[in-house]
Amino acid sequence: MSRHLLFLRPAAQGFAVTLLVALAGCGLSSSRDAAKPAEAAPVAELKSEPALVKRMAMPAPMTSRLRGQESAAMDYVSEPREQYENLPDNPVHSVAQTPVSTFSVDVDTGSYANVRRFLNQGSLPPEGAVRLEEMVNYFPYNYALPTDGSPFGVTSEVAATPWNPRTKLLRIGIKASDRAVADLAPANLVFLVDVSGSMDRREGLPLVKSTLKLLVDQLRDQDRVSLVVYAGESRVVLKPTSGRDKVKIRNAIDQLTAGGSTAGASGIELAYQMAREGFIDKGINRILLATDGDFNVGISDFDSLKQMAVDQRKSGVSLTTLGFGVDNYNEHLMEQLADAGDGNYAYIDNLREARKVLVDQLSSTLAVVARDVKLQVEFNPAQVSEYRLLGYENRALKREDFNNDKVDAGEMGAGHTVTALYEIVPKGEKGWLEPLRYASVPAVDGKSAELAMLRVRYKPAAGGESRMIERPVSNTSGKASEDLRFSAAVAAFAQQLKGDGRYTGSMNLQDTAALARSARGDDPFGLRNEFVQLVELAQSLKP
Repeated sequence: MSRHLLFLRPAAQGFAVTLLVALAGCGLSSSRDAAKPAEAAPVAELKSEPALVKRMAMPAPMTSRLRGQESAAMDYVSEPREQYENLPDNPVHSVAQTPVSTFSVDVDTGSYANVRRFLNQGSLPPEGAVRLEEMVNYFPYNYALPTDGSPFGVTSEVAATPWNPRTKLLRIGIKASDRAVADLAPANLVFLVDVSGSMDRREGLPLVKSTLKLLVDQLRDQDRVSLVVYAGESRVVLKPTSGRDKVKIRNAIDQLTAGGSTAGASGIELAYQMAREGFIDKGINRILLATDGDFNVGISDFDSLKQMAVDQRKSGVSLTTLGFGVDNYNEHLMEQLADAGDGNYAYIDNLREARKVLVDQLSSTLAVVARDVKLQVEFNPAQVSEYRLLGYENRALKREDFNNDKVDAGEMGAGHTVTALYEIVPKGEKGWLEPLRYASVPAVDGKSAELAMLRVRYKPAAGGESRMIERPVSNTSGKASEDLRFSAAVAAFAQQLKGDGRYTGSMNLQDTAALARSARGDDPFGLRNEFVQLVELAQSLKP
């Protein structure tokens, strides 16, 4: 019966399963079922996933064979069960009480590509899928390069907020120096590929294989590549192999097939073993994990997997996560694993995105130019009364963490840009908070014209003690640049997708699309134009 279930619509499948359950409860079965031994039932064709089955409530007692068929069929028609972390937006702070804001930089871009996937499929994304900073940082901006020997340049800009006439936006931009791929240190890369049953779909393993082949084309003779796969168990498909042997590497990728459960933890352990075997001193040593994150065999709890990545990064091997798949995608795990492993996270929804991450931005994906990069802004109470940081909710640091070199923070790759937006209330304007009766503003001798003091702390890529860049932010406010207007449009869109409208006021999606359209500027890859189209898609999907 299960073989025929595959050709039914979901509603018909559910009816067929219900009928089987009813027959089982009455002690009846079809003549075709009676003619076969229980173990011969073709349940495996439905690619049951044990983790989902365990979470599903079972109906009235039934025979073990029919229970297996019912579980498998229910798995096939199950609702999407993607996993996201829902974090509250950053709160509004009073400068008189909390003048300092501190956080770790973030160069991940996975949220934007994942949101794009939802919209292109005709649905609005869940709230947890929307991380404002990753959406803003998806786009390149024209920031100044470093001129003083530091690994990145730092710029700032202040202009009116498009959704609130009483506030201003402070944009902080950091841009690392880029490097040509030919100039990168030798790379020891381990492709760690999920070949479990959940990856047996067009958006899964087939897209992974095409993605990895793009990277193979970029390999140099001095680079090494290993290939590890995992499903019910882990195995090495390709030992460390020179980048000159591209045909051998492609053939290893071509032979991959999907099926079975997902023992992700054992796969990660084996990948680190391969990374140590091919380790290149003073080179790039990195694992690229391609999976939907649906681990259901072995170590699968979130904290243990994160701790494994934290422990292993001390050996000099970093972990980048490349997310694939739909319906059962565990985005929370993918994003946090990359953070713990000193790598970056990207979601691959199509081959164009794969090319962006692993070809166009290969240097920034692989080569680290600064480690543990922290950003701190001290607002001047003579100029600013309130502020809120847009995004970076899972990157917040305590004020004392800024000077503590033992506190981990984000890494920046060659050519990476980081954008942070603060919405600020100028002194004298009405803000979000009720004024305090007994508040007093301390004197700021000789510095009253400064809006804020911007500090960036980082460690050199080669290690050692941290260094600090410190720049005052001028209170000069002028016409917003194209980059600021576009990043503001992306920030507005992220807030609107979350649906609360607490801060964006009367600004709607049509206004956001108009603002982004007016700020497209030079758009050589069409990314900004695509964003305008996504906003228009969201507008048509909003109830």
